[in-house]
Amino acid sequence: MNFTAYDTNNTEEISQLFNETFTDSEGADEGKVIGELTTELMSTTGSDDLFIFVATDGDKLAGSIMFSRLTFETGIIAFILSPVAVHPEFQRQGVGQKLIKFGLETLAEKGVELAFTYGDPNYYSKVGFKQLSEDVVKAPLALTYPEGWLGQSLTADALQPISGRCCCVSALNKAEYW
Repeated sequence: MNFTAYDTNNTEEISQLFNETFTDSEGADEGKVIGELTTELMSTTGSDDLFIFVATDGDKLAGSIMFSRLTFETGIIAFILSPVAVHPEFQRQGVGQKLIKFGLETLAEKGVELAFTYGDPNYYSKVGFKQLSEDVVKAPLALTYPEGWLGQSLTADALQPISGRCCCVSALNKAEYW
């Protein structure tokens, strides 16, 4: 399995991976929504505000993750991991966890201080994310599943409370994702 940064020639293939993966696990409607989200993230988010990583097995796309910028009033450099997809053929083999670790290590090397995600605490805790109260860090929008708000420091310093709200990129700035 090879883990690399996103190649801009693969936008359609990446959106298709997300669509197929979410259709397989959540149904066709969710697959379409997440496929469209990835297309919008890739087409509307500037390169300084979006990191995409892929896992490949030979010439087959096995997985992809996206990190987009979260902007805080304090100037902290932070990104949110969303969405994550591993092709059904490669699930339950550790591909997603290895890909996320690769992405987090790359972000840390680029000076990113904090990483957040919104998802299953049982899954994301395996790669260092911890549940957060919104008293510690407020999410960009109202959360329908507050237990899923997770974060971690990518520096030697522990994640400290951050006052004020943060903002996400426009593609993620929709209530249905939160």
